Amino acid sequence: MAKKTESTVEEKLRALFDLQLIDSRVDEIRNVRGELPLEVEDLEDEVAGMSTRLDKMKADLEVIEDSIKDKKNLMEEAASLIKKYTSQQDNVRNNREYNSLSKEIEYQELEIQLAEKHIKEFRAQIEQKNEVVETTGGRLKERQEHLKHKQGELDEILAETEKEEQALIKESEKYEKNIEERLVKAYKRIRTNVKNGLAVVPVERGASGGSFFTIPPQVQMEIAARKKIITDEHSGRILVDSGLADEERLKMEKLFKKIK
Repeated sequence: MAKKTESTVEEKLRALFDLQLIDSRVDEIRNVRGELPLEVEDLEDEVAGMSTRLDKMKADLEVIEDSIKDKKNLMEEAASLIKKYTSQQDNVRNNREYNSLSKEIEYQELEIQLAEKHIKEFRAQIEQKNEVVETTGGRLKERQEHLKHKQGELDEILAETEKEEQALIKESEKYEKNIEERLVKAYKRIRTNVKNGLAVVPVERGASGGSFFTIPPQVQMEIAARKKIITDEHSGRILVDSGLADEERLKMEKLFKKIK
């Protein structure tokens, strides 16, 4: 803890720029992956949704098939009753009984007609749903193939970069511990609020890195003196001189090669 307090401003600037270089390298690795993890996640959701819809449609088809079976059973029962009532008409004792049986026969015939109508409607539904099932099944297969391809791409990139990324994250955490807490918090806050996550930048051609705003010569001299921490008044970034930046880049390049 005492060491952190005794650090010179130059040491703090070097440590902050080193941390920035490590974090920027992690950003580069993640940029290589780009939108691929999100794309894979979206495809997984899409495939899962389509599979669920397909399963539901197949379950609906089974329900309709069962309904057709029920209607066929009803028709068989009605035909059996018609046969029974027709036979009974031969043994009636009066017109009232005959007419009563005729009404029963007529009712059962209507039941058969209605069942036939329903079966026709059910079969039309089955035909329509089968077309949708076929189309959805084809699209699902296509999306599954696309997902497999994208997942393969992601796995390949992860295999190449994950080990380096994890090692760099550990280095970042290690470097953070050597910088006083208030500076780490400021660094993280700036990094969150600026473009490309660059919180510590060198002065290049009289302007802060990534900016077109010129820094006054007097301020440039103060930055080069490395006696205090100076921020860019336009972006809020911490500024270091190009000489310090070049030295730290060379140092960190050796670290990155070792990590790879």
